[in-house]
Amino acid sequence: MALLGTLVNGFAIIIGTVLGLFFKNIPEKQKETILSGVALVVILIGLDMALQVNHIIIVILSMMMGAVIGEAIDLDRKLNKIGARVERLISNKEMDSRISQGFITASLIFVVGAMGVIGALDGGLRNDHGVLLTKSILDGFTALVLTTTLGIGVIFSAIPVVIYQGSIALLATFIYRWIPATFLDAFIVEMTAIGGLLIVAIGLNMLSITKIRVANLLPSLLIVGMLLSIYQYFF
Repeated sequence: MALLGTLVNGFAIIIGTVLGLFFKNIPEKQKETILSGVALVVILIGLDMALQVNHIIIVILSMMMGAVIGEAIDLDRKLNKIGARVERLISNKEMDSRISQGFITASLIFVVGAMGVIGALDGGLRNDHGVLLTKSILDGFTALVLTTTLGIGVIFSAIPVVIYQGSIALLATFIYRWIPATFLDAFIVEMTAIGGLLIVAIGLNMLSITKIRVANLLPSLLIVGMLLSIYQYFF
């Protein structure tokens, strides 16, 4: 079953979020300290991903062009509006109001990265779910920790994870047929580097050091594929 690893990954995020809700009712002072610790770990994860970059110029141009596109269509505002609507549907006066922040933060951490792409390809091509099962354990624990500070919004990150990884798994045969392995490997590296930078930005926002509109930088994840294609074609 090509989607087994993906479905387990989504389920692990849901379970981690549910468990995290039981740890929410802790003193505010402890919660602030935990949030700071989580933010530092998020920054560490982002830096580890970003330092894998091979073509720094492609990453810089992708971020710049992605920012222009993101600001033009104002992705951050649109995603926050979606989060606000979900919040109005399911929240009450005592529930944490940062649903959109939890959704965006968790989605970036769980979706962006080599493990998701490679694991989905392995699942689709060889029915080998080892990578995604390992990722599921990591994501489940991360979801638990994030939920203690960011709330129920983390649970909705399971949706893009399942859609993203599931699509790759189902299209795996065609992806390898259409896209050369060398390009795919290079794309994963550069996409991971850009994703790492976005995750670093999230960590800085969580520490209230910056107020970066991270969602408006998301188009850079698509731009990198276009620029990498041009680079490999001409060089």
